[in-house]
Amino acid sequence: MRRPRLSLGLMLALVAFPALGDTGLRRLGQRAELLGWEAVGRLDHAAGAFCTGVLVAPDLVLTAAHCLFDGQGQRVDPRGLTFRAGLSEGAAIAEVAGRRAVIHEGYRPGEGDALARLGADAALVQLAEPIPAGVAAPFVAGRAVGRGGAVSVVSYARGREEALSWQPGCTVLDRGAGVYAFSCDVWFGSSGAPVFETSSGRARIVSIVSGGLREDGRSIAYGPDAGAALDALAAALRAGRGVFPREGVDARRLPVAGSDGARGEIGARFVRP
Repeated sequence: MRRPRLSLGLMLALVAFPALGDTGLRRLGQRAELLGWEAVGRLDHAAGAFCTGVLVAPDLVLTAAHCLFDGQGQRVDPRGLTFRAGLSEGAAIAEVAGRRAVIHEGYRPGEGDALARLGADAALVQLAEPIPAGVAAPFVAGRAVGRGGAVSVVSYARGREEALSWQPGCTVLDRGAGVYAFSCDVWFGSSGAPVFETSSGRARIVSIVSGGLREDGRSIAYGPDAGAALDALAAALRAGRGVFPREGVDARRLPVAGSDGARGEIGARFVRP
């Protein structure tokens, strides 16, 4: 894949602003370790790929927009998605199929300016039924975090897809034009993972992972401003703009996984330098 054509500040952030006090990933393999993180889950594609998602309402999952497109740039049917809240070692807190979805109206896969597309790489998947807040309490958007600020990330990824991994501390490398760059450790499958700040006590969503780079043993992740993205998505959902599929309209179902059961990635925006 080609390297994304982002701003010079974002592309040089890894070198120009080294991570301060970053921590390693912690596997949340025990049910007790998941307390407080139950609303983060794996969003599984019927064809075997997956992304990460997070509940922002009992029936709404926030994830990356590119997770809802296939390798040919076509939208996938949300009814072929399954959100597995708090999935750990084969068991989930709750498993619910998708019902419909809305993608940020500024997101055009493979088109336009890469930085603008990054700022719009967000989508909401409405579930077929709500997951009670007592089972998995949804997260809300938090305050903006400036350059050098501390954040954390909770995600699944290739090689660690069976349990959530939590990085308690990583650094905001750069911020601007509605996008963030972080030093967080992410990889294929982490797309859509929530990046949190904790200024008010409970974790609140700052951004979601859109993609990342690895260079010289260090990582850089990038994603849109979650507050702005959520406002735009919620308004579109209320107005019915771009909601897919429309209720009562039959849409093409996704193909099932191959006979070998292999899993894939959904259009992930991760590249190697």
